[in-house]
Amino acid sequence: MNTDSIEMERYIEAHIDPEPKVLHDIWRRSHLELIGGRMASGHLQGAILKMLTHMINPLAVLEIGTFTGYSAIAIASAFSRPGAMLHTIEIDDELETFIRRSIADAHYEDRITLHIGDATEVIPTIDATFDMAFIDGNKRNYISDYELVMSKLRSGGYIIADNVLWDGHVLTEPAANDKQTQGVKAFNDHVRADNRVERVIIPVRDGLTIIRKL
Repeated sequence: MNTDSIEMERYIEAHIDPEPKVLHDIWRRSHLELIGGRMASGHLQGAILKMLTHMINPLAVLEIGTFTGYSAIAIASAFSRPGAMLHTIEIDDELETFIRRSIADAHYEDRITLHIGDATEVIPTIDATFDMAFIDGNKRNYISDYELVMSKLRSGGYIIADNVLWDGHVLTEPAANDKQTQGVKAFNDHVRADNRVERVIIPVRDGLTIIRKL
């Protein structure tokens, strides 16, 4: 991110709702305690996810890729329907203690169910039809994750996919061993060609695709 982009993001963050303390604390712990803390969603993206959740007003939400729980807390903070539940899946079991602390600090044990494991194995076991999903897991698996989510998403439901601009690397031809960039580009092409959905890319942070199932 160049200097102008950083300054613009700071300006935007200064003119939107302030970051809740529980999310700021998760963001800070993510950077202090973990390698790759920048993967946490952060203030602007968290605010966007919260606003989209308010608009969709879901009863059941699926998240692939919990990391430290920032995005999960942001989404769950917008629940207004009685019994609304977020099922979030994290494959790295070493993050479980961190995530459970995030959920407890937010007092959202009744809004968030954490699943530790591979999304391809966990999703079929969840007895729910989803109104909304947030895909932010391994980019190599984005297409398979997308298809799994589509099979559990109601007509008119929404998928939000993160990192679809992949730090600008989608504009270049990836190296043969760059499976992450290959995965993101293949996913973008797959969604573009999918006649089951409407889609738009929002160029915020690392890119969000908002997808509506017809």
